[in-house]
Amino acid sequence: MNFVEGEVLCFDKPYQWTSFDLVKKIRRMIKIKYGFAKLKVGHAGTLDPLASGLLIVCTGRATKRIVSFQDQDKEYIAGILLGKTTPSFDLETAFDNEYPTSHITREKVEEVLKLFIGESDQVPPVYSAKYIDGKRAYEFARKGEAVEMKPSRIHISEIEIVDFQVTGITIRVCCSKGTYIRSLVRDIGEKLDSGACMVSLRRTAIGQHHVNNALTIEEFENKLALL
Repeated sequence: MNFVEGEVLCFDKPYQWTSFDLVKKIRRMIKIKYGFAKLKVGHAGTLDPLASGLLIVCTGRATKRIVSFQDQDKEYIAGILLGKTTPSFDLETAFDNEYPTSHITREKVEEVLKLFIGESDQVPPVYSAKYIDGKRAYEFARKGEAVEMKPSRIHISEIEIVDFQVTGITIRVCCSKGTYIRSLVRDIGEKLDSGACMVSLRRTAIGQHHVNNALTIEEFENKLALL
């Protein structure tokens, strides 16, 4: 491997790690191995700490390719709790409302999911890294300050039920860059005449790259030791 000329590495980001945590760890491991004073390392698309799955990491001159990976479609597996909502649309914040769910059937969910196929305008979560007046939106949200989130144009090519239970569902989504699965979950809850929040998220693919072929931190460490 030539990390200066550039490598494209696929990792399975651990739950509760930030994307930067992973990049920092990888950069440090490579620098220690080769004695580099500096090394460019970046990732192609942030994953929230409460999400796991595929993170593409580029080193050296391959960092120029980051934008091309960011522009590719993504695939996610999301766990959804029905009947409850949170301000962040996931479990980062506490439940704030409860709604009835007895009327929700698998057939009803399938009908609702079809409504999201194609292009639409999606309002990002206020608890997000979107920039508002030079600050991240979550900085305002955590201080209890109101901000207006402008909708973004997104495209969903595939969406289906992976598992259906009375209290929650699991879905698979293929979507364009800029799609917030948390916002999609919120919108699904509203279309079901109820509420919903995301309880798990795993990114399984970016373009042709799949998490099944990704490395764990431990696997990369072992691979690096053999170089």
